[in-house]
Amino acid sequence: MEVTADVVVIGFGAAGACAAVEAATAGASVVVLDRFTGGGATALSGGVVYAGGGTRQQVEAGVTDSVDAMYSYLRHEVRDAVSPETLRRFCEDSAKMLAWLEDQGVPFDARVSPFKTSYPTDDHYLYLSGSEDAWPDPAPRGHRTRAKGTSGKLFFTRLAEATRRAGVRVMPQTRAVELVVTDGRVTGVKCRTLTGLPRVLHGALSRAGAKPWLYYPPLGKRLFGLAAWLERFGRPLVVHAGQGVVIAAGGFISDRALVHEHAPAYRGGLALGTPGDDGGGIRLGVTAGGRTARMDKISVWRFITPPSALQRGVLVDAAGQRFGDATLYGAANGTAIVERGGKAWLLIDDEILQVARAQVRTQTAPFQRWQVRYLLGRGLVSAPTVEEVAAKAGIAPPEPFGSPPYSLINVSVRAGFGYPCPMLTLGGLVVDEDTGQVQGVAGLYAAGRSAVGVCSESYVSGLALADCVFSGRRAGQHAAKEARC
Repeated sequence: MEVTADVVVIGFGAAGACAAVEAATAGASVVVLDRFTGGGATALSGGVVYAGGGTRQQVEAGVTDSVDAMYSYLRHEVRDAVSPETLRRFCEDSAKMLAWLEDQGVPFDARVSPFKTSYPTDDHYLYLSGSEDAWPDPAPRGHRTRAKGTSGKLFFTRLAEATRRAGVRVMPQTRAVELVVTDGRVTGVKCRTLTGLPRVLHGALSRAGAKPWLYYPPLGKRLFGLAAWLERFGRPLVVHAGQGVVIAAGGFISDRALVHEHAPAYRGGLALGTPGDDGGGIRLGVTAGGRTARMDKISVWRFITPPSALQRGVLVDAAGQRFGDATLYGAANGTAIVERGGKAWLLIDDEILQVARAQVRTQTAPFQRWQVRYLLGRGLVSAPTVEEVAAKAGIAPPEPFGSPPYSLINVSVRAGFGYPCPMLTLGGLVVDEDTGQVQGVAGLYAAGRSAVGVCSESYVSGLALADCVFSGRRAGQHAAKEARC
């Protein structure tokens, strides 16, 4: 079986959808391949896009922001993951990028969260999603998709609808297994595609396993294991690409062996992704001659808030030494915790604890509530003195502050089932920053977490989705240009 298109996209999450829409808009015929039914980690995400410099929502909310202020803050976070020129372009195009997403049907909202949080409630959709308030000229740049609960599902649904409106052919349950290389150029993809009853069962198992994969991994792994077994019934398929193949197949957090190879200190966390985030797309690019970078960069999320009162606490390690800053973004503290062997506690006094408990109802989204109640219940120990509470936690006594009694909240990587520590990979294939082409491989492009990009050094909420849109659109546009040549 054979199919032919100008541009072939591997992976149907945010990056893949954006690449497909842009390529099709430019006049190319486009085929998208996805191992499952689409969505990937995007559909499971919070649907937050990092954007600034004067977006419509910022202006409507009365927020003052500028490209220079956004660039200055992100330069600190992004460091040398991309060139200053690329980061400047990312910031300059940011407001237009969000407007483009709105044109595709993705809804956003100007209601600003009045308190520090890792994710706003359904009453708020614009917030300080990183460590901006520890930097000059802070501005809320986290634009959450307007939807109830976690918004990633609607974010992807609207992009998928735009993809199909653009005339793109989407082929779900089709796994890319090898790139076709002709005279040194990538010219297609060898796949295995499911049909009939295996396809029906595979779809049912993968849909049923999506949430358990994140929240109860043993069940999720069993369901996806059965789905993977069904893939042996896939029929061979070759999809020819006139001039461009775009790899947008996610990262590799679901391949624990690969994570251990590149970042052995990062263990015990929750793999934030899907079984499709197994590094398969990255491997395809390497086999074709591409190279990787920043494969040791893992984002570890250890959020202290909500409730916002907890950011007044002090982070301490097993030796009772203070470190980090509870007001910073969760990934910054997560990395610091890993550097201390994965062990950490938050020291608070009684006044902070009482205020935090009073804030639970108004400051938490429903999905956060069970974690917060765990933190403020089974996740802490209390005692009249710092020495006694440290003995209960099994650590050296830290320096006291505030007024007794004191509590220590376990914020270690392995803090318990009620307080998982999400992790995702940030490295991938090295690409030309002007075009998205995999360096050294003609006809091959990469985007999203399959490629090195804006968030490949460090992460703040919304930066990965923003990079997926930025890099996906770039790859689609340039692949389509090649198709017209």
